[in-house]
Amino acid sequence: MILTVTLNASIDKRYIVESFEEGRVNRVKECAYTPGGKGLNVAKPAAIAGAEVVATGFVGGHAGNYIVEGLAEFNVRADFYHVKGESRSCINIWDEKNKRETEFLEPGFEVTEDDFRGFSEKYRTLVKRADVVTMSGSTPRGLDGEAYKTLISIAKEEGKTVILDTSGERLLKGIKALPTMIKPNTDEIAMLTGSEINSFEDKLLAAKKVHESGVGVVVCSMGIDGSFVVSGEGAFRAKVPRNTPVNTVGCGDSMVAGFAVGFEKGLSMEETLRLASAISGAAALREETGFYVEEDMKRIFDQVEITKL
Repeated sequence: MILTVTLNASIDKRYIVESFEEGRVNRVKECAYTPGGKGLNVAKPAAIAGAEVVATGFVGGHAGNYIVEGLAEFNVRADFYHVKGESRSCINIWDEKNKRETEFLEPGFEVTEDDFRGFSEKYRTLVKRADVVTMSGSTPRGLDGEAYKTLISIAKEEGKTVILDTSGERLLKGIKALPTMIKPNTDEIAMLTGSEINSFEDKLLAAKKVHESGVGVVVCSMGIDGSFVVSGEGAFRAKVPRNTPVNTVGCGDSMVAGFAVGFEKGLSMEETLRLASAISGAAALREETGFYVEEDMKRIFDQVEITKL
């Protein structure tokens, strides 16, 4: 079972407009609402890939109930800790004319120490059943940078594979608990190592440095240039076919889902990177965030080029 942790879940709202103009009334041509937050954008594609997935974290109010109910459509079992306050919404606006995305991310409710204590008790029980645990995204107000570090430590005490995908102080503190895998971008890998990143070689050396510090798998996504991974099995680079993306929001989360599925199945690192790249590439071809079609994934899977570095 894959357990996804989304401490700051949301309702993701995607608006499609002909041309987005600041300071003007913008009429929406199409809109879609889905349970969101980075962790849930891991949960949904992992379930599409056939994994048993349980989603946990914090939710609140009517919006929180919508998030829980909406996950059932994706074959994801929701087991959240409910708090006072209303779960947030995150809005993504797609400008058809200028081919440009604009996002508005609400901060969400505030979580108390008692809330985190209660959630941690639930989490300990869920972790015992999990094979892989993923933790993604921001944290609600009231939680400091230690939250992920605490949750990673609990999972590692149970001998679980743990993936951390976050940024800033949360990443700096969380990495001290040595998660199994992290997925930093260029700025984050530079922050973690104090390195200046000007080339692919710089990124690779920085990733190797993080790996040598005790993180088993370091994955760096490079957008249209693919991604690479540094692990105990060696370093590999993946290049994916260049398709015209429809929605790139959540593609990094879909990649995390692919790694989680690969880890759960016991695939090799090369096989896991190929699967994760294909799922991420397929997700970019669909308007829905955290969603892909198996036909797209299989086609891209056969076209992914893997090189051992």
